[in-house]
Amino acid sequence: MGHALIVEDEPDAARMLAALVAREGHTVATAGSLADARRFMAMHAPDLLLLDLNLPDGNGFALFSDKDLLADTEVVLMTGQASLETSIEALRMGAADYLVKPVSPKHLSALLSRLMRPSQLKAELAQIEEAWRTSGRFGPFIGASQAMQRVYQQIARVAATSVTVFVQGESGTGKELVARAVHDLSRRRDGPFLAINCGAISPQLIESEIFGHERGSFTGAERQHQGLFERSHGGTLFLDEVTEMPAALQVKLLRVLETGTFMRVGSSELRQTDVRLIAATNRDVEKAVAAGTLREDLLYRLNVFPIAMPPLRERDGDVALLAEAFLAQMSQKEGVQKHFASTALARLTEYSWPGNVRELRNAVQRAWVMAGGTEIGEEWLPRTPSSAAARGPEPAGSAGTAGPRISIPVGTSLADAERQLILATFEHCAGQRERTAALLGISMKTLYNRLKEYKL
Repeated sequence: MGHALIVEDEPDAARMLAALVAREGHTVATAGSLADARRFMAMHAPDLLLLDLNLPDGNGFALFSDKDLLADTEVVLMTGQASLETSIEALRMGAADYLVKPVSPKHLSALLSRLMRPSQLKAELAQIEEAWRTSGRFGPFIGASQAMQRVYQQIARVAATSVTVFVQGESGTGKELVARAVHDLSRRRDGPFLAINCGAISPQLIESEIFGHERGSFTGAERQHQGLFERSHGGTLFLDEVTEMPAALQVKLLRVLETGTFMRVGSSELRQTDVRLIAATNRDVEKAVAAGTLREDLLYRLNVFPIAMPPLRERDGDVALLAEAFLAQMSQKEGVQKHFASTALARLTEYSWPGNVRELRNAVQRAWVMAGGTEIGEEWLPRTPSSAAARGPEPAGSAGTAGPRISIPVGTSLADAERQLILATFEHCAGQRERTAALLGISMKTLYNRLKEYKL
């Protein structure tokens, strides 16, 4: 097990904390001042430092100035006044967590249960860093661009702490993958990882889903239900699209972040939770605050460690890496090897990918299905509209415009123009729905809906 050093100038409090730490199977020492703490740490570097802020010879923050002294130590601050400013400052200076005095034995026990030697974690991160620099892979991520390397560095840094992470980025950029990677590299990796999309659940049900409910608390509540905060205890909870959460529920989420306590729907009993929270949104948070869809005080609590996911169009060189990886996955799954033609890779690189990595994966899978042989050409891949417009109209019979055409008079309604185009393409593809959808760049569901509408 690990070794802990308790820096506390009140003897009774220090003895009580030492007994709790020893009961968990760790070795422990106590110091009553900054000078004593430095002497103990020089003799035996602790894995965990429980540090009081108010000490006889100075403020506990002073120890953070000696980076070498804390190189292999996780720091947990103890304070009797857990103000938002103090806790955020502590976390930004490198503290792994903070405890409010008087320290809750249950909270301390949960923290100690996650104790891991930082040196071991650093060795793992060093191996991962070497892998991403040589192969362009970081856990579930694929990409060697500078934009993604910055994301990898942020994930590797924040994973070892318990800091709340706020991931922002367009839809399809991989925000949940960030949350998963942070969890897998953290001391909570053996705990549960649960995720919820706050915009995918009705406002009437989301509170029960997150906080749980008691039997009979509302119509249909026929049994007691544990919410996500209970089920993810000791692990990580990922709240996707947090700006879609009802305002009343945001107040309750803020309370959990501030106190670590919550109540089930229909209960008056406070429950303690030990959960690492990661939130995400694809919205502009400043506009969300201005519009009233995100509470400003909640934003401050969530935005302790922001990670901005770059859109695929800003990830130079990553499109080809991702496309080849998705193609290899598809080939392995189906048992048939296929490869991209050089023109196909060029088309993929030119496209702007408004749907980001998710759209690229779907495009590669569709092209794999539609390609007749082992080589995938550019026929089934999306084309950037601006590029096509820049070339201007091509003469009839040119190489890029083979096949029948339709002529749509100016002034035709969009619905009618869409109808003519879909029906003409459907006829050109001899009624093959998958090929029609691929050529039009729409989903099979959309095509089915349109054909049903057209009585086909």
